[in-house]
Amino acid sequence: MLIAVGALAALGLLLGVILSMAARFLSVETDPLADELEQMLPNLQCGQCGFVGCRPAAEALSAGETDVTLCPPGGVALAAKLAEKLHVEIDLSQMDHEPLVAFVHEENCIGCTKCILVCPTDCIIGAPKKLHTVIVSACVGGAACLEVCPTDCIEMVPVTVKEESVQSWNWPKPRSPQSTSSELATRSVDR
Repeated sequence: MLIAVGALAALGLLLGVILSMAARFLSVETDPLADELEQMLPNLQCGQCGFVGCRPAAEALSAGETDVTLCPPGGVALAAKLAEKLHVEIDLSQMDHEPLVAFVHEENCIGCTKCILVCPTDCIIGAPKKLHTVIVSACVGGAACLEVCPTDCIEMVPVTVKEESVQSWNWPKPRSPQSTSSELATRSVDR
């Protein structure tokens, strides 16, 4: 029994050393600028930019093969950050300044689930033969759902971006139990 445990421990140690040496000698050098640009991108892998994912888009940006306005979900803010990072000037007038999201007109939806299957961020929820709706906070405005909808019940609409913070949060103050009972007593006396 002790021999088997020792043999497995020695085998594990030997394989660990081989793997660590392979990781060191066979490692692939990556472009540090592409790594930074990939971190700046939203990493949604939506494909709206024309690339398979955000990593190939970051590599194309670092090589100067594409424009910094390539990412629709990132919008104007991301394009400005990328331009600053790459030290290039851009014209933001050609970009949409208002983000778009999908909206399902429920009266026309037949529940075919074709939109659910093509959505890259799984923001459309519903079931077969049931109504579908869009989770606005997860939608990146890819419009892939528009092309497959047989009833044209999906529309891209502008979303109003409302920034909430602790300073702007508005929570109505609840009424105290005493004021509620006194209001009820006043109403019953008035009748």
